[in-house]
Amino acid sequence: MPQTTTGQSATGALCEKFTLPQLLALNVADHPNAPALREKDRGIWLTHSWTDYDRNVREFANGLAALGFKRGDKTTVVGDNRPRLYWAQIASQALGGVAVPVFQDSIASELVYVLNHAEVTVIVAEDQEQVDKALSLREQLPSLRLVVYDDPRGMTAYSDPILKSFEEVQALGRDFAAKNPDYLQSEIAKGKPSDVALFAYTSGTTGKPKGAMLTHSNLIGSAEGFLKVEDLRRGDEWLSYLPMAWVGDAIFSLVLSTVVGITCNCPESPETVQRDLRELGPQIMLAPPRIWENMLTSINVKAADASPFKRFVFNYFRALAERVELARSEKREVPGGQRFLHWLGEYLVYGPVRDQLGLRRLRWAYTGGAPLGADTFRMFRGFGVNLKQVYGSTETSALVAVQKDDEADPNTVGRPCEGIEIRIGENGEVLLKSRGIFAGYYKQEDATRAAIDAEGWFHTGDAGFVDPNGHLVIIDRAKDVGKMADGTPFAPQFIENKLKFSPFIREAICFGHQRASVVAMIAIDLTTAGNWAEKRGLPYTSYVDLAQKPEMAELIRGEIEKCNAGLPPQTQIRRFLLLTKDFDADDAEITRTRKLRRAFIADKYASVIEAFYGNASQAELVSEVTYEDGRKATVRANVLIHDLAGATVAQRKAA
Repeated sequence: MPQTTTGQSATGALCEKFTLPQLLALNVADHPNAPALREKDRGIWLTHSWTDYDRNVREFANGLAALGFKRGDKTTVVGDNRPRLYWAQIASQALGGVAVPVFQDSIASELVYVLNHAEVTVIVAEDQEQVDKALSLREQLPSLRLVVYDDPRGMTAYSDPILKSFEEVQALGRDFAAKNPDYLQSEIAKGKPSDVALFAYTSGTTGKPKGAMLTHSNLIGSAEGFLKVEDLRRGDEWLSYLPMAWVGDAIFSLVLSTVVGITCNCPESPETVQRDLRELGPQIMLAPPRIWENMLTSINVKAADASPFKRFVFNYFRALAERVELARSEKREVPGGQRFLHWLGEYLVYGPVRDQLGLRRLRWAYTGGAPLGADTFRMFRGFGVNLKQVYGSTETSALVAVQKDDEADPNTVGRPCEGIEIRIGENGEVLLKSRGIFAGYYKQEDATRAAIDAEGWFHTGDAGFVDPNGHLVIIDRAKDVGKMADGTPFAPQFIENKLKFSPFIREAICFGHQRASVVAMIAIDLTTAGNWAEKRGLPYTSYVDLAQKPEMAELIRGEIEKCNAGLPPQTQIRRFLLLTKDFDADDAEITRTRKLRRAFIADKYASVIEAFYGNASQAELVSEVTYEDGRKATVRANVLIHDLAGATVAQRKAA
């Protein structure tokens, strides 16, 4: 029988009554001078109150109305996290329009597809780079009527009639409001919770991205369920640094900011995020596993560069922190001596590390989007970071399950949030019902019917189960879970995540379905691997050169053997090779959120996979590199295939 569990029933107080622009008006009425949003500009944090927020939204919305924006029109925002890009989304929704954020690093072909599919009429771009990208696609975008830019630097020579500055649109809005004082308020009042607020395009791991239609009720209802678990408070600081096209940023920076009143903070630039994070010291943080892994790598690199005594102290207290956290997670009593040493470690190691990372004031830290390695998870918790797993997807308005503070476990994603019902299907797939389930895929009814069955269950595509404590456990994508030749279950993502705990491995993909052994393609982390090589006087000229050094192969061999030690013998990696470049979203190997496009990679590297299982000692890698302007280049290289200890010739032939 299918396995089912349900969160407590939801009140639906806000999601049944309001839209996001209507909630914005409530914030202005109740807390007009409270900080709503900050932006760091030239080293100074500029604060916008809820009154400022509302004024900017209203002026821009009236400006759009003056330029012919109608109910149902779509506005795309593209760029780094900027206040005006958030205001533009709310302004569009105030007029009954739909926000369509896209990834700022998308190449032209990706943008053309999304903008045409969504029938976007307005693009709000951060700067000259994004404007150039939009104007270069103009002939391919028949619906496009207006391009608005935020940053005026470099824009003085542009004279295209389709182009206006954000200030120009707001000036038109002030004139329009003077002549039509009740127009905008009337449009806001017409808004219904069931109206579509956002098109959130999926990452496209299996093909073209799909536009998930998320209503105001979806987004607000998802936030309300989350707030029944987490005590987020008005004025809590949140750093808005995640890609605006990712639903995880939308749910915090747009939705929870208006529902709760948390203060969003836009960093000066992507390059200053770590510095700005430390300066801000937020109370709330969400990051995908790669960010936490990068933080851990930076800690490890600094520890390795420290004096022998400091390195000894760090390693001692790190090991102690992990032992204490493991005991706590298993509900075992921590011995008094360890409790004292852990207390001492707070002053010597844990507190200073949190301070260096900008995490000293954190009350809640979340990881989501993909599984995080258990070692990384326990290390951060042992260091005093209240790190917890959260589970969701684009189609579920980001938030489905979250762990309580005293139930954090790297092996689960927690209990379902309030009002969410979870069922495990006959094939092990996780099925959901909740207020947050999207209204369907835009212009893709067949895909919608495939995702939401006749009984209203959303098919997540994830394989999992509910453990005896009522916690949801996600194994892998259902389509990726397979079996080896002897029938042993094979979940590649689990192995890949263990590999990526190594600071020297940036990305990995494993193969083993219907095979006698598991093999892996590894992309090294150029920063940490390069630092390792420089310390040993190992010269190299490029990523390709370093990856093919015998010394690097031996280093990665040792890292894989550490991973193998925690795997059943049948699923241990037996052969590997080092790629000549990292997987790249521009080359369609990964998505913009760094999810592997397995089918594409398997097809692209089919000859390499056959070389693995054909007992070959080397393989030819043919890599197509895509530049930002769309140009392509082909790089060929013969790379060695390396065997792991325990992999016999007989085993490889049996594969």
